[in-house]
Amino acid sequence: MVAYLGNLDEEDREAMRQAAQGSRRGAHRDYLREEVSPRWVEVDVDRVEIRRCREFGAVWLGWQLIAKLGLETFLAGEMAQGREQVPWDTMCWVLVLSRLCDPSSELYIAEHLYARTALVDLLGVPERCVNDDRLYRALDALLPHKRRLESYLKERMGELFKLSYDLLLYDVTSTYFEGEMAGNPQAQRGYSRDKRPDCKQVCIGLVVSRCGMSLGYEVFEGNRHDTDEPIGFGCWIGG
Repeated sequence: MVAYLGNLDEEDREAMRQAAQGSRRGAHRDYLREEVSPRWVEVDVDRVEIRRCREFGAVWLGWQLIAKLGLETFLAGEMAQGREQVPWDTMCWVLVLSRLCDPSSELYIAEHLYARTALVDLLGVPERCVNDDRLYRALDALLPHKRRLESYLKERMGELFKLSYDLLLYDVTSTYFEGEMAGNPQAQRGYSRDKRPDCKQVCIGLVVSRCGMSLGYEVFEGNRHDTDEPIGFGCWIGG
């Protein structure tokens, strides 16, 4: 049975709902002849208030994209679980979805962004468990899986978007630091695209497909020249 419900009142809609649940042929005709009391509730609008408002649409869409790519299953299998309170792969999704919807720092995510989104409900991680220290440690836990993740994304996006890898584009940018950066051997003085030759920097190489789809990146020493061989990309360029 097909019914158009657009112009039906509450009594008619209730009758059609009951008809749809009927088990015998022609039952809808009996239901439509019955007296059905409409269901309604009285609301005092002056006493209505909004509580715990959360941004839902963007993070939900991002979570659906992650599922479409199969990334949730992939990362759960890559990152071994230990005694941590929140699995590292789950914390990675906090980072990914936050950066996707509102690019910001780990500190901002922990102190402001996470609490105002529906990630608490989507990921099941309480607000008290999301802090900048745990987010930074999640980045450290993810880094050893970078190559495997890039290779997986290359293959998966190739399947979904029919990407061609006959031509790859490579570019280098840099980011500088203020301070000695004694703990980072890659931080060196070199050609500064930010006009800050007084600061140490690192160079970041990015490879994209012909259509501009990002395929991988690598961080190099700050004094590396653009024409130097892009060491570190061979693992996924060759498949």
